[in-house]
Amino acid sequence: MLRILAFFLVVLAGGLGFAWLADHPGSVSILWQGQEVGTSFTVFVILQLALLVAAILLFWLVRGFFKAPDRVSRFFSGRRRDKGYRALSAGMIAAGAGDAVTARRLVKQAQKQLANRREPMVRFLDAQTALIEGDHAKARSLFETLEGDPETRLVGLRGLYLEAERLGDREAARGYAERAVRIAPHVPWAGGAVLDLKAAQGDYDGALAILEAQRDSRLVDKAESRRLRAVLLTGKAQELADSDPTGARNAAREAQKLAPDLVPAAVIAARAMVRLNEHRQAQKALEAGWKAQPHPELAALYIHLWPGDGVAERLKRARHLASLNPGHVESRLALARAALDAREFGTARVEAMAAAEDAPRESAYLLLADIEDAETGNDALVRQWMSRALHAPKDPSWSVDGAPAEGWRAVSPTTGRLDAYTWSVPHEGDPELVQRVGRMLRGMQPAPSNDPGRRVFIDARLPPEEQAAASAPATDLGKDELPRKDETPLERSPAA
Repeated sequence: MLRILAFFLVVLAGGLGFAWLADHPGSVSILWQGQEVGTSFTVFVILQLALLVAAILLFWLVRGFFKAPDRVSRFFSGRRRDKGYRALSAGMIAAGAGDAVTARRLVKQAQKQLANRREPMVRFLDAQTALIEGDHAKARSLFETLEGDPETRLVGLRGLYLEAERLGDREAARGYAERAVRIAPHVPWAGGAVLDLKAAQGDYDGALAILEAQRDSRLVDKAESRRLRAVLLTGKAQELADSDPTGARNAAREAQKLAPDLVPAAVIAARAMVRLNEHRQAQKALEAGWKAQPHPELAALYIHLWPGDGVAERLKRARHLASLNPGHVESRLALARAALDAREFGTARVEAMAAAEDAPRESAYLLLADIEDAETGNDALVRQWMSRALHAPKDPSWSVDGAPAEGWRAVSPTTGRLDAYTWSVPHEGDPELVQRVGRMLRGMQPAPSNDPGRRVFIDARLPPEEQAAASAPATDLGKDELPRKDETPLERSPAA
């Protein structure tokens, strides 16, 4: 809009000027070598303007003539540059698709067309293509070259870090990640890698400092930050449990406040408090953990918190613990085990049966077998419960990266990943359980069917067929006579 207005102003000024010249005519005469040339002032002005335009045009032609070679060179250079960038773009797409042959061909084209240009993306594409081809030595060399350039140092460090991770060299990976953090603290992969590596090496204070910086930089949200801080503090408490019970207690208590459902935090805190003779505080920590997430480790520690107590006191504590989270399967199992130890078989049977109905799994059936054996000694019913345990879903246990683990740790020992342990049901059966049940079944001796002193108790909640099997004389099952996985205990007749 302003340009149009300026154009009209110039035209208006020109028109006004020529109108003024027309209203004020005059003459101009030039005397040169005895000749006098005269004309009007208006024509003289027009001739001067035409001469100025001709001079400018002549200057442009001469200048263009002398610059023609340079312009021709820039034209062909631009064409090569455009071809190189097109090859570079197509090569990145081919590398992303995993087409190593096409990517290598396009790398060569880009290197040829962009030979006179210092283009780091060509080296990066060359490194990615080498990775696809499996030439890791060449890829590492190219990443080292990229790392030496200030403009591409970060991408070179990431490539070297991934290669060190692939080779399992955690020291080198940690070094690359720490250098990347110093260059760009806001990069998530570098901060996360240093966090995991420091935790894997037991430097929990350093990991906590990095996590604090990441939270301040908003690289992690508040919920994730609280969870990771709780895991790190629990790992720190686990390391200090033997050497510094006070430090372990403080770290574990803070972790429990940050993540109430983190069972290891409550367990480690309670054990540290017990060592410090703070049984009341340990009881409160276990109760808080039980309310958030019932767990068999919490129950075992809570019920046996005072070693000098008898079975009656332990049963009383089990009842109180179950009341904090009533109806939960772990509450029922904990109460049933304590009742069995106290020989209150009625309570133990009711709670174990309820647990088996709510969550049919091997521990519930094994507990029912123990109750049956302790109360009645009925081998037939014990065999049935043991057989059910063989084919029942397995109990949850600690696992890390899909493999079973003996206990919880803050960091995975295989991948170095933080907070990798989970409490879950294993996918496959426990061979030790199968051997244990098989030994127990083979070790049972059949009772004489005419033994007048033998009392046989039949559970009224069992199906009629199982009640009949329970009242029948027991037979000895050898190693080859264990029930199949697809066979219920009652599908086998005594004659089999």
